[in-house]
Amino acid sequence: MDKIEYYSLCEALLFTMSEPVTDKTIMQIVEKETDCLDDLKFEEFVEWFNNRLSGLQVIKVAVGWLIVTKPEYSEAIRRLKTSIRKTRFSKAALETLAIIAYRQPISTPEIEQIRGVDSSGILRNLLDKKLITVLGRKHCPGNPLLYGTTNHFLLVFGLDDISSLPTLEEFESIFEKTTASSLPGMPDEVTRE
Repeated sequence: MDKIEYYSLCEALLFTMSEPVTDKTIMQIVEKETDCLDDLKFEEFVEWFNNRLSGLQVIKVAVGWLIVTKPEYSEAIRRLKTSIRKTRFSKAALETLAIIAYRQPISTPEIEQIRGVDSSGILRNLLDKKLITVLGRKHCPGNPLLYGTTNHFLLVFGLDDISSLPTLEEFESIFEKTTASSLPGMPDEVTRE
């Protein structure tokens, strides 16, 4: 298998997936397609793909790699997708999600103590959207559920891992700029087109 065939195979494998794929998984598939890899490296494919003239790029998100649109085309994509409903979050949902992201694992009573209001409906909504998950139960009276963020949360917000979250000061700045509760441009940068 020559380098161009290898790059083409990697491109085809990533293009067909809507979820992140690890480079290890791709290499396992490539090995089944050919007897010899001859020092072909996935990082070289990523560099080649991202340096060619294209509206697409390969990025590392959550636990793997995705082909996504380049950020410089996000405004044109936004205009094209005006008829498609975008994910919207209320101020309360963003606030709750931020508390969970920064304090995970965290229980419902702890979230409600920080927010000062009942959060059960918002938690159900975030669970339904697969942005948070139940991590277990806290060992205290009542054994409340513990919540944390998911890989889908990382994908929606364009994060490599949880340590990529903005600092609390940066988050407050973003949160203050967010009106009508839409995400500050994040989903379009990771939109698959």
